[in-house]
Amino acid sequence: MNKYLWSFALSAVVLAGCGKKEEPAPAPAAAPVAAAPAAPVNTEEKVLNIYNWPDYIPEGMIAAFEKETGIKVNYDTFETNEALNAKLVAGNTGYDIVVPGTVFAKPQIEGGLLQPLDKSKIPNLANLDPAIMGTLTKADPENKHLVPWAWGFTTVGINKTKVEKALGKTPMPENAWDLVFKPEYTSKLRSCGIAYLDSPTEIMPVALHYIGKDAYSNNPADYAAANEMLAKVRKDVRLFSSTMIDDIAGGKACVAIAWSGDVNIAAGRAKENKSKDEIVALLPSTGALIFFDTMAIAKGAKHPNNAHAFIDFYLRPENAALMSNEMSYPTGNKAATDKIKPEIASNKTIFVESAYFAKMIPPSSFTNEAREAMANAYNKFKQGK
Repeated sequence: MNKYLWSFALSAVVLAGCGKKEEPAPAPAAAPVAAAPAAPVNTEEKVLNIYNWPDYIPEGMIAAFEKETGIKVNYDTFETNEALNAKLVAGNTGYDIVVPGTVFAKPQIEGGLLQPLDKSKIPNLANLDPAIMGTLTKADPENKHLVPWAWGFTTVGINKTKVEKALGKTPMPENAWDLVFKPEYTSKLRSCGIAYLDSPTEIMPVALHYIGKDAYSNNPADYAAANEMLAKVRKDVRLFSSTMIDDIAGGKACVAIAWSGDVNIAAGRAKENKSKDEIVALLPSTGALIFFDTMAIAKGAKHPNNAHAFIDFYLRPENAALMSNEMSYPTGNKAATDKIKPEIASNKTIFVESAYFAKMIPPSSFTNEAREAMANAYNKFKQGK
């Protein structure tokens, strides 16, 4: 176009020099205006794949998210941190959101198995309790990868009615851990059933704590000492459970090493079934082991935008409150506090008092050598060797 205009103008000058009447050159055409760049479009298929613990999401929450967003959620469950970790290490899990415990999350982050969050896509992060987020920095420096799903503690749960009957004239111990680790008690309780969580990273730390060792010890010799104690009660353990709620509520076990929330869920189910048995989570005098379960986006996730959308949805105060109200697990969402039912908020085995919270043993991580020693000790104990 410029070349054409230049030739036209030059011709006009020549013609004018020849005595012709000068014609005014036409005005150059206006340059086209560039279109504004289009806003980024989420080209992901309307699918989200979640891998979480069983019995760990309020009823109707998935359906509400699907209705609001049009995103189809595929929701699968795992029984232990070990099972989730094996999937992540193998790679190509097919999952977008996973929910590891912080004991496993730290090495998963360091190993590149979880991807950093895009916090600009999660405005509801502002609802989280700074104290909880500060605790999570031990596993996730700068809170780049993890968002709290819920927290609780590993403790002793009992069917109080059956335990008192089995113990007879033997009084309840001051330290609840005695019920599952001291032969004086386990020998009596075996008649109504003792259950242990079927996971080395749940059983070995509480065993170490009971014998006065660091619950998250990285000294292989400590696991041999814990195993020596456990061997004395092995004959009394009925179940190594991955369905603890059902096992307690259904009467398969009267005492268990279990997660606090699961014990409270079992108690609720027993009431729904009009059982006369009283199921309670105990607060051992030497402290329980606190844990945090966290949402993270898996490496290679095919739907990261949808994952961020779900995380933000979950962090709405009303949704976070459902976690406590329906699942009996405390939430890390500070904005949800005023939406929690009074009977839940006042339950000291859900939202523990500050004095007892100070007794709780915070989670840590293990070296590969310690994990191997732990797994070996646990397998020997479970097999009765």
